[in-house]
Amino acid sequence: MIATIGEALVDLIEQADGRFEACLGGSVCNFTQALAMQGVPTTYLNPLSHDKFGTRFSELLLKKGVSLGAGNRSSCPTSLAIVSLDEQGSPTYAFHRESVADRDITADLLIAGLPVPCALLHTGGLTLVPADLDKILTTIGTATSRGTLISIDANLRPMAVKQHANYIAGVKRALQQSHIVKVSDEDLELLGLGSATLEELSAALFAESSVQLIALTRGAAGAALLTRHCQVEMAAPADLDVVDTVGAGDCFHAGLIAYLQRAGKLGSAGALEQLDRDFLQSALQHAVAAASLNIARAGCDPATWEETIQFKNCHAVANDVL
Repeated sequence: MIATIGEALVDLIEQADGRFEACLGGSVCNFTQALAMQGVPTTYLNPLSHDKFGTRFSELLLKKGVSLGAGNRSSCPTSLAIVSLDEQGSPTYAFHRESVADRDITADLLIAGLPVPCALLHTGGLTLVPADLDKILTTIGTATSRGTLISIDANLRPMAVKQHANYIAGVKRALQQSHIVKVSDEDLELLGLGSATLEELSAALFAESSVQLIALTRGAAGAALLTRHCQVEMAAPADLDVVDTVGAGDCFHAGLIAYLQRAGKLGSAGALEQLDRDFLQSALQHAVAAASLNIARAGCDPATWEETIQFKNCHAVANDVL
């Protein structure tokens, strides 16, 4: 079983005519449903609101095959994000996250909700804001002591906090305690690594940390996977019909974790350390395929494992690893 901790929020997405369409989202919630769609047993630990949006989240996650943690409802309202899209379909966000349902939980309750056994705990995104960081680090520490691997998607959202320096420092602390890290090129800019080479990125994130695998997404420029021993890069498939990029990174990471899980590579940190170049190539192809399918659909609409395999096979030539 894989457990997830993080935001479930409604994206109010700007439409061409100026209206806003309500879509269920949030980085961790997107990842959660995408992982379940890849056929991986997944449980979501945060509370959902008793309001209409919370009910829709509950119905969506259960429909996708996600298990919900015990006591998974809250009297607080659902989080909101106002999403505006630029000419390339890339989103910018304004957040409404005070006294909301997905934050209405303590470290003790999160720890009590961890499944047994739990192969991997995934978190990141808005969960790493300063006000919530201590309970997340406490939960991560307990999970690690039980032999659970930790996955963190930095997915930095500086617009959600006032004290950027404290926020960035906290995210760095969390990343050091993880085994699998996902960062985007935008994250690297905020982490002070915007011009870093892959070698410099490796030196920065592997040093004095438990990290064994780094996933880097670069939007239209492709993606890369790095271990302490090797690295692979891949260009994005050519001629994709991009609708928008909402949830693309979440689907990429879910595709990667699903590939690792199905290959039996989530048993220990040592198993991640021993991943070879051939395996990384295949894993990266799967992750890119999962993201590519999502960006051809409106909003976050994750692909199944079978759809991802079919896409990967059809685009094998375009997906050559560099």
